Amino acid sequence: MKIHKTNAMRLLDQHKVTYQVRDYSSTGALSGLEVAEALGQKPDQVFKTLVTVGKSGGHYVFVIPVVASLDLKKAARAVGEKHIAMIKERDLLPLTGYVHGGCSPLGMKKTFPTHVHASAWDHPSIMVSAGKIGLQLELDVRDLASVLALSADDLIE
Repeated sequence: MKIHKTNAMRLLDQHKVTYQVRDYSSTGALSGLEVAEALGQKPDQVFKTLVTVGKSGGHYVFVIPVVASLDLKKAARAVGEKHIAMIKERDLLPLTGYVHGGCSPLGMKKTFPTHVHASAWDHPSIMVSAGKIGLQLELDVRDLASVLALSADDLIE
């Protein structure tokens, strides 16, 4: 099966970053835990991308393990905001170019400050969305950091 390149893949290709595309589209997996199981990965190595808005109106991206919940207070502190909230699902596509369940930290319409949970650096590779439901990218977080200006923070509850 031919996989069509997503914006995330094109961005990695431009930066000559090595990655693997992992397809789980035939499995029916929906939740992050189901995706990890479908791909035979440890859940703490599969990361989800969350987009938030701060009290200032600025947008921020957080990449955390699929089994974890974002601690909004820790996240706000990490970006220097008094308060942040998750953006509304209906705002995700116009803001990022991605749909819920297929949001990648790479290749959004605009580049937003991106923070990754510090545990990502404990693994030889992590998985993030490829920008399409059913596809994940497996890569070294250090390579991800070479493309995005990443901050490593304690972001989970």
